Amino acid sequence: MENKWLEELYTIIPKEEIYLNESMKKHTSIKIGGPAEAFIKLNSIENVKKVVEFSKNNNIPLHIIGNGSNLLVKDEGIKGIVAKITMDDIKIEKKESCVEVLVESGAVMGAISYKFFQDEITGFEELSGIPGTIGGAIRMNAGAHGKEMKDIVVSTTYMDMEGNIHTITNKEHKFEYRSSIFAKNKWIILETKLKLQHGRKEQIKEKMDKYANWRKEHQPLELPNAGSTFKRGKDFITASLIDECGLKGYTIGGAQISTKHAGFVVNTGNATAKDVKELVKHVKEQVYKKTGKKIELEIEVI
Repeated sequence: MENKWLEELYTIIPKEEIYLNESMKKHTSIKIGGPAEAFIKLNSIENVKKVVEFSKNNNIPLHIIGNGSNLLVKDEGIKGIVAKITMDDIKIEKKESCVEVLVESGAVMGAISYKFFQDEITGFEELSGIPGTIGGAIRMNAGAHGKEMKDIVVSTTYMDMEGNIHTITNKEHKFEYRSSIFAKNKWIILETKLKLQHGRKEQIKEKMDKYANWRKEHQPLELPNAGSTFKRGKDFITASLIDECGLKGYTIGGAQISTKHAGFVVNTGNATAKDVKELVKHVKEQVYKKTGKKIELEIEVI
């Protein structure tokens, strides 16, 4: 091996959990991205700690990802380690007045919502169609249909880059629109406690179906994408501005402004990260030129 650190990595993490020069197309919902030098699946807090300490001691860049549903990876790929948290346990405690749930950060939102449906737990339906893991949802304070993660999170346990574990309250998350304290720090979310309510199966299903149908009707689920590409403005709806500027369907290479929803960039085939970045740049320039509004990216580029 050309990198000595890769040999050492094999001594701390099981070989079957490490993938060398792994294409990030396989691990992002937009199906774009060059290779990760080392891609690791982390299925325990112990392994998370080992990798954090290893990267720190060897000065190796470390990127933590969830389901890659809000991510654009550059065509050149990623140096160092990309670690995917796969811990996904869900512990439910039903109390008289509420339901408290402890969810590990690698649990996928769709699987969580199905579990809540089965166990007759309500309060999560609006969030049920959000792609990605709960760790990623907390990091960006994901939301839909008037509800955000900040409305249901009680506390979150995370690991800092020294390998120390901390727990913070809802207030300490500093939740904002599509942001939190985790978006501003390189901390690794391990698990979160949610507060929800007792519900009834048929009502929960009705709500989940309603939101699923809305997504199907309004969002380009049939093509690879990274979710909503642009943040909503303080006093404007970004997708509407893009539409008004006549950019719906505008294409560069394999990247296109969705014809269904102008707030989404879709991969129509073999889009590259370069295509997406050029498209985003063009859209930002045109919107600013025609409306005077500056629009911001919601997706993360690594």
